[in-house]
Amino acid sequence: MASKKVKNIKTETLSKQWATLEKITFDYQMPDGNWVEQKRESYNRGDGAVILLYNTEQQTVILTKQFRMPTYRNDNTSGFVIEACAGMLDKDAPEACIIREVEEETGYRINHAEKLFELYSSPGAMTEKLHYFIAPYSASMKVNAGGGLDSEQEDIEVLELPFSKAIDMLHSGEIEDAKTAILLLYLQTSKLWTN
Repeated sequence: MASKKVKNIKTETLSKQWATLEKITFDYQMPDGNWVEQKRESYNRGDGAVILLYNTEQQTVILTKQFRMPTYRNDNTSGFVIEACAGMLDKDAPEACIIREVEEETGYRINHAEKLFELYSSPGAMTEKLHYFIAPYSASMKVNAGGGLDSEQEDIEVLELPFSKAIDMLHSGEIEDAKTAILLLYLQTSKLWTN
């Protein structure tokens, strides 16, 4: 449903490299009824999916570690970020996307993922909405080493961690990724864990 508080939307493409960066000019109606012109930049890279693999018997989770240039530019001296497995939808349904990404990035083959919710990643600057999933895994589901695709120049380290250690890493600041924090905290409050 279109908002009655916005009109005269004009867009200008500033960049169309890895994704699309647009300058958006629009009129916005303030609470006093006056209309003001506002300008924003919006980054559109499509929607994505993210998953946390867990093993209740072993009390472990699967995370990944990879270099992220934007974090390197913002005070992350190594540039490496520990994250839950994630990827762009690329015109796939969210569950099909995350099943594909799990095998590419972690080497585990899952047949189904439980969808939790959808959240905007950074609504002040990005159009991206992430679909959040969880799924159980076991050693028998490991079909390759993972690590990502050479064609996408991915260099992903697969981490199998005790769940308690992952929570400690979140609280110590070693895990700084929001989507990963959301999934770890969700799992912590779920009824999946016995202790």
